[in-house]
Amino acid sequence: MRYAFFMIIIVLLELFSLGAALSLQWWLQPWVILIPTLKPVIFSVIFAVSNGLLLLSVSKLFSNGYRWISGWMLVMHFMMLTALLTSLLYGGSWLISVVFAETNTYYDISGLWLRAFALVVFVGLFICAVYSAYIPVVRKRTIHIDKPMAAQLRIAVASDLHIGRLFGRKAIDRLQRLVVQSEADMLLMPGDIMDDNTQAYTAFGMSKQLENLCQSLPYGVYATLGNHDLYGHEQSISYALRQAGVQLLTDDVRCIDYKSQPIWLVGRFDNHKSQRVATTELLAQVNTDEPVILLDHRPSDILLHSQLPIDLQVSGHTHNGQIFPANFIVKAINRLGYGYEAIGQGHFVVSSGYGFWGIPFRLGSRSEIWLITLTGQS
Repeated sequence: MRYAFFMIIIVLLELFSLGAALSLQWWLQPWVILIPTLKPVIFSVIFAVSNGLLLLSVSKLFSNGYRWISGWMLVMHFMMLTALLTSLLYGGSWLISVVFAETNTYYDISGLWLRAFALVVFVGLFICAVYSAYIPVVRKRTIHIDKPMAAQLRIAVASDLHIGRLFGRKAIDRLQRLVVQSEADMLLMPGDIMDDNTQAYTAFGMSKQLENLCQSLPYGVYATLGNHDLYGHEQSISYALRQAGVQLLTDDVRCIDYKSQPIWLVGRFDNHKSQRVATTELLAQVNTDEPVILLDHRPSDILLHSQLPIDLQVSGHTHNGQIFPANFIVKAINRLGYGYEAIGQGHFVVSSGYGFWGIPFRLGSRSEIWLITLTGQS
């Protein structure tokens, strides 16, 4: 499976390189006409950078090599999107005719203005992507369940924080402000709390921010572990979270007394942990006549869980693709890859995440928290 993943990455990297080289050739077309040797230079430089970064990453000579490759692929992706959007604006087939036509005679002065516009689009894509990664939106949803509830419960959900060097103290402080402003009773964090380890969390002293966050919720902060919390640093991540006041639900259940109303919280390990307990075994410890909320990092078991006495499941993991057009892939391979839906006996929320993976960019997705108002029969 791992080798197949690497092969897919290599193929994508080469395809992105080809597309970026063609796009850059189009953007520099007036100069390519004047300097015929520029075209092979463009292709050589693009492929040299791509494969150079790949070799440095594989050889582990480059720290955080996957971030550099991801960032370079994003630059190439934005090159292609810019060329495509500009071409569609101009008339669709124009870009293709320019890229593949003989370059010794074609020259259109209006193309200079078009290329200036393309540069604005390219820069605009980066600004939009950074904004979407760092400035979260609060999505509100009221969910009514067919069980008695003495009072409505306001639940904040923030998945996939990926706390690390690029997403740290300011992001945690912002999360605290948002949940306090939203008057949330509790915060649920369904997995990928840390970005693989606690090195940045410890080095930049983020524990105080996380402690403040936990203390600001009247009924506490509850979390389960995602795949990125299990890549060899499960113990240190679990310790750091518990020390800050996060109540971890790792194949565990907890009954909360909310205004004399029992609320059951069930938390599962991510399926990266092969020994995790089945949901049915966890539910055997729960009074399912009372409200049941499940934290499950991946939304892969939604169809199974829709047939179980679970009132609300909150998940993350997908990031809603993070970068367009991956959101369409997420939608195609998941029963619910993003958003809210009532399925079978329960209600399901899959968040795009509060943080991001790898690089601080989102396009076609948005950093977010959910504020769910849970109501029942009076």
